[in-house]
Amino acid sequence: MTGLVPGLLMLAVFALVAGGIYLIRKGRDRKRGMLMLVAAAVFLGNVLILTL
Repeated sequence: MTGLVPGLLMLAVFALVAGGIYLIRKGRDRKRGMLMLVAAAVFLGNVLILTL
């Protein structure tokens, strides 16, 4: 049960990175794409803190 939260956060990180890169590369909404990448970095930091 303790590995559930980091696992879900890592899935969210992958989804946010993929979505952010997609938005930036298509040029549709660069601001929202950058915010998604920042959110992914924050989630990744949370996973690192939880696992240490």
